[in-house]
Amino acid sequence: MTKLQDAHKQFIDHLKSKTRASATILAYGKDIEQLVQFLADLKKAQVAEITADDIAAFLAKLQKDGYTLKSVSRKLNSTKTFFRFLKIQEYISDDPATLVAHPKFETKPPRILTPLEYRALRDVCRDDPRTYAIVEVLLQTGIRISELANLRVEDVVFGTNGTEGYLHIRAQEGRGERQVPQNKAVETAIKHYLEVRGDTGKDTKKHLFITKTGRPLLVRNIRSVIDRYFRKAGIVGAKVNDLRHTWVAHHLSKGVSVVLVSKLAGHKRLSTTERYLSLIKERSREEKVKLEEL
Repeated sequence: MTKLQDAHKQFIDHLKSKTRASATILAYGKDIEQLVQFLADLKKAQVAEITADDIAAFLAKLQKDGYTLKSVSRKLNSTKTFFRFLKIQEYISDDPATLVAHPKFETKPPRILTPLEYRALRDVCRDDPRTYAIVEVLLQTGIRISELANLRVEDVVFGTNGTEGYLHIRAQEGRGERQVPQNKAVETAIKHYLEVRGDTGKDTKKHLFITKTGRPLLVRNIRSVIDRYFRKAGIVGAKVNDLRHTWVAHHLSKGVSVVLVSKLAGHKRLSTTERYLSLIKERSREEKVKLEEL
């Protein structure tokens, strides 16, 4: 029989071998560690001993401890992935996680920043070239924060002789690579940041956004910085991902096809992009502003 602790370690090693993102591996690792500890309290240490009722009890404990239904659902995703791994490795003959349903919760609509809000955000970070460039990239291209953190200097292609520049977005965790157009506002912000950084052209494979010591700026660092500037700008209830939401909403509102926006945003499903359409219809005409002209 296989011990849960051993299976947990093998599961993490499996994720690493699949070159999953470090943040994903860390999240899965912590989720399964929680599960293993809960099961240990139930005196269950072998994978073959676990039942659907045990998993359901784990989810109930999470809710009792104050986790939101969305967080519980995410942890169940980790659990299901873990047990699929156990089944594939033939450590178990039946997968108890398949019998456990996700809790139902209401998904809040995407937060769309108003022109007044994103202009205020720009204003408060204008004297910080790195943060200003980050805001411009996220707001004007709609890429994910993880994709921004992964950008290298060589991934930035500036426009020449009337041609449009673009960002090369590297493949990540099941997502293929793509090219996203960048307008003059983005190019100007990145060029200014690189000038201030002082090492442009020396190492094109180096991460685009780095710390003062030259290390890659991590996703959590970016979130922290943008959150701080949200507060400075007096923008309440907004998060970094809302810059991406705003990009999608505004491009749909100005008539760009859903298919093209979905492709540029890197959405896996067209339905993900289509859910913004109901929000667009509710917005006033005055808010239908072209982002590249701001």
